[in-house]
Amino acid sequence: MPDSQMVKRCMEASKRIRRDIIDMTFNTGNTGAHLGGSLSMVELLACLYSGTLRFKAGEPDWEYRDRVILSKGHAALALYPALAEAGIIPRSELSSFKKDGSRIAGHPSLNGLPGIEFASGSLGQGLSQGVGTALALKRKENKESRVIVFLGDGECDEGSVWEAAASASHYNLDNLIAVVDMNAIQYDGYTTQVMNMAPMESKWQSFGWNVTVIDGHNVEEILDAYSAAADRPQVILAKTVKGKGVSFMENNWKYHNASITGKQYEQIIAELEQDND
Repeated sequence: MPDSQMVKRCMEASKRIRRDIIDMTFNTGNTGAHLGGSLSMVELLACLYSGTLRFKAGEPDWEYRDRVILSKGHAALALYPALAEAGIIPRSELSSFKKDGSRIAGHPSLNGLPGIEFASGSLGQGLSQGVGTALALKRKENKESRVIVFLGDGECDEGSVWEAAASASHYNLDNLIAVVDMNAIQYDGYTTQVMNMAPMESKWQSFGWNVTVIDGHNVEEILDAYSAAADRPQVILAKTVKGKGVSFMENNWKYHNASITGKQYEQIIAELEQDND
């Protein structure tokens, strides 16, 4: 069981990250942002960056850090607040989201922002990058660092994901963790209608991965999954809710990417504040 103080810390971080996502999106005006799939990942990122991640905030290139790859690059809206929670980037930078000259764009890029290992946004590429990184760490005899790759369930339609999955098993990359945000909705609609990949658990098992299925909003389950010992590559299948925390966005594919009106903003903040009571 995870430490009670760590659980509390991650739960509090989750609340702040969810509020940051709303504020950052509202501040973009009519431009909007990828809300739904960022809200579904809040607890997954909070438990990593405020819980189990191996890093040094002042040394982004520390050799023995964990490497995090956001293959699901459009969820950068959730990643940036998590980086701020960990002290990797200044919290004040969040207000520059999507503004001209900002280091925090709609997708992560290699523009000097600490904590970004790869530019991402073109789906299906991150797990291959993770395999290469995990292999490199093994060849350097780095037994401390892990590689954590975040994917979307819609992204698992890509054949490149499964090529990487086969490679990870072949090379026995026990330092690699894939986290699949299974919110059941992708850009075009529900995953079962666009490309039904069920049963996901048996697919990953057949590729030689250790599979853990969790509630992706349950902090204790997430922390346990991140801390589990491994003798092979691991995948965490996190069952989540798209748009989690905002009543009219939950399980609504229309909020994959959207803007927020002033009236909606007031309603959302009222809901979030009520949940915090």
